[in-house]
Amino acid sequence: MTARELQLQAFDRLLNIMDDLREKCPWDKKQTLQTLRHLTIEETYELGDAILDNDLQEVKKELGDLLLHIVFYSKIGSETNDFDITDVCNEICEKLIHRHPHIYGDVVVENEEEVKQNWEKLKLKEGKKSVLEGVPRSLPALVKASRIQDKVKGVGFDWEEPHQVWDKVQEELEELQVEVKAGNQEKMESEFGDVLFSMINYARFLNVNPEDALERTNKKFIKRFQYLESKASQLGKSLADMTLAEMDVFWNEAKKL
Repeated sequence: MTARELQLQAFDRLLNIMDDLREKCPWDKKQTLQTLRHLTIEETYELGDAILDNDLQEVKKELGDLLLHIVFYSKIGSETNDFDITDVCNEICEKLIHRHPHIYGDVVVENEEEVKQNWEKLKLKEGKKSVLEGVPRSLPALVKASRIQDKVKGVGFDWEEPHQVWDKVQEELEELQVEVKAGNQEKMESEFGDVLFSMINYARFLNVNPEDALERTNKKFIKRFQYLESKASQLGKSLADMTLAEMDVFWNEAKKL
């Protein structure tokens, strides 16, 4: 049996199991598109954690969980005669073929940037009124800002050099400080948002994913803080009873680990 035949056999097995669960399991029978939504989001974040941790065994497991959700949604769609897994697969196949004319047509591209620009232009030809229509409204703000900037870059709305973006960051920081000194809370929030947006833009020019960067810092802080807590516990103290100088000793130890 070839590798492709094994892949198809495994996918067929999953489809059959989904049929069984939907028919026989009380919990699976009750699920709807709406009840699965928050679980899918949770699984996506778990996959993201596994990727950041470079835990490939966990990545494999989380991909399976996400694949199950795709099959689950498709099964529910088939029960209402709206769509099934065949429709889902064919829909994405047609989209990929249409949006890759440099592979399946006669369009010539020189690099990755031209591919992305063509992608956005094709989406507009498909009837979208704005390149930003493809940015989900429910995305977390930091991720949404990054996607917005990627989208507008695809149609040429972008800075030319990294130093220009850094100058913009500095400009926004100065504007924030003006409002901090003035004590205007509403304007402080607005300017702080501008600072974050410009920093995300700068990250893009540095080829740094801001979401990944921040999450790695979160993980690093948690690890160091928990080390600090464990050391305090070994001394029979609570953090509230320790001075900042005492805590700083253990914090610096944690940084060296």
